[in-house]
Amino acid sequence: MKIIAVGWNYQSHNAEMAQKAIPQAPVVFTMPETALLKSGKPFFLPRFSNRIEYETELVFHISRLGKNIAPKFAHRYYDAVTVGIDFTARDLQAEARAQGNPWDLSKGFDYSAPIGEFLPLPDQPEKAGNIDFTLTLNGQRVQQGNSRDMIFSIDRIIAYVSQFYTLKIGDIIFTGTPAGVGPVQIGDHLEGYIGEKKVLDFFVK
Repeated sequence: MKIIAVGWNYQSHNAEMAQKAIPQAPVVFTMPETALLKSGKPFFLPRFSNRIEYETELVFHISRLGKNIAPKFAHRYYDAVTVGIDFTARDLQAEARAQGNPWDLSKGFDYSAPIGEFLPLPDQPEKAGNIDFTLTLNGQRVQQGNSRDMIFSIDRIIAYVSQFYTLKIGDIIFTGTPAGVGPVQIGDHLEGYIGEKKVLDFFVK
């Protein structure tokens, strides 16, 4: 399976990170399968970074094999959604960006991509157009977003990435984070929700 992710997909987050340019196409990167962390398992802070930050995202499950998918048919290729965390080693990312180097290591390290329980989606074109999601940190809401605020919808992302990668059943797509990202420390408790339904729940150790 592949983990495909999209950066700079919410204007609110772009503003908080002083990213002024509006992307003209999805900013795509990939993470290895070893980045995946299933809900309920603890996340252990790595020793190679002094600042690990959470980025809460909607994550979609690919349900059909597809290549060069037209936007109008993209809704047929995913069947479920959950909340995931794109943990980022912000210090490593900043260093790599300053030097003009790829920042894969800051995003794709082991267990950097916790995901929650997938919820099924209806088989209809507008099924992903209005999905609320939130993250709480130690009981306090720190991020809130809605799929309608994405610069590139999941359908547009699927159409775009399928030009380059053949999508396979079981692949997952992280779709970007809204404003409110921040650091985690040992003992933190993270809980992710779609609407009022808790789908993600784990501790930092």
